[in-house]
Amino acid sequence: MPAAPKPRRLDARSPFVFDVRELGRRAGAMRTFDRDLPAADLLGAKGTLDELYSAEGADLVLDLRVESVVEGILATGRVSGSLVAQCVRCLDPVEVEVDADFQELCYYGAEDLTAEEAEEALLVVEDLIDVEPLAHDAVMLELPLQPLCSEDCPGLCAECGVRLADDPEHGHDTVDPRWAALSGLAVQASPDSGEGGER
Repeated sequence: MPAAPKPRRLDARSPFVFDVRELGRRAGAMRTFDRDLPAADLLGAKGTLDELYSAEGADLVLDLRVESVVEGILATGRVSGSLVAQCVRCLDPVEVEVDADFQELCYYGAEDLTAEEAEEALLVVEDLIDVEPLAHDAVMLELPLQPLCSEDCPGLCAECGVRLADDPEHGHDTVDPRWAALSGLAVQASPDSGEGGER
């Protein structure tokens, strides 16, 4: 069997990387962490979900429990807080609450895993674990694909773009283009038009 690829080295300065050295390999040893999360690192510089969500003004907190088990470190976390989104109907900013849970085993090594499992597995690297992919995926699954400022948001006028919630009576007089020419003839034939009278 070919040797497993060497895992990438983790950056201990990352807000998603946690030191589990003090747990040792004592099954049952546990520790908890509370940490503010930079939304820009979680969402990416351009936001996410077609840029409907922005990191600006976001407030996220990670509560993490790490527990030593025989195979590795069991990471159980919750990301909570809020993100700023854009209403898909009226494009106004809207605050979306986030409450996303995750749980994953970070293995001490990939030697006992199949090639497919090793490719997907998270590993303990030099007594560090990285929960960024777990937090990211958990949050993405919780976010609405079509955020709304309200369920009954009427959106924008398709013709002029005015916000319909500000003017419920807003509308436009439309003329069927097939009748536009006849409408012009009717105006010309009108007695008030000053044409066709007695000389």
